[in-house]
Amino acid sequence: MRYTTEILIKKPISEVIKKLKSSDNLKHWQEGLVSTAHISGTPNELGAKMRLNYSFGKRKMEIIETVTMQDFPNKIYSTYTTKGIRNIQENHFKSIENEFTKWISINEFQPTNFKMSMMLLLMPKAFKKQTKTYMTNFKNFVEKGTSVYNKE
Repeated sequence: MRYTTEILIKKPISEVIKKLKSSDNLKHWQEGLVSTAHISGTPNELGAKMRLNYSFGKRKMEIIETVTMQDFPNKIYSTYTTKGIRNIQENHFKSIENEFTKWISINEFQPTNFKMSMMLLLMPKAFKKQTKTYMTNFKNFVEKGTSVYNKE
């Protein structure tokens, strides 16, 4: 399954990329994120790997992020791998009138087991909704300083 999501952020591209590049900021816009751990490479550079641990109620998830292409401030591509699925993500950033940034995220989800094949087939809107939620959370964090981080 492949889809594209876009959002306009009312901040200059330099500010958007600075917030995006900091792994310390992930918890402020990725709800459910419990921890991150650098695995290898230089963060945000080609080949860098990071472990992301999430908790959604009783469901725990570990995702490995691998940067597959980086050309800041214009784009960063990454692959996210977890049990049953791989997400290939291409993120593009465009400066608009020096005060706005358009973020275009192209996502391709590839199931690696039967269960996830069925989820993609039966619930494609859930994946698109999650992407839009994270992008909206990021926009709110960059523009207003709003965080989804809950210390509980």
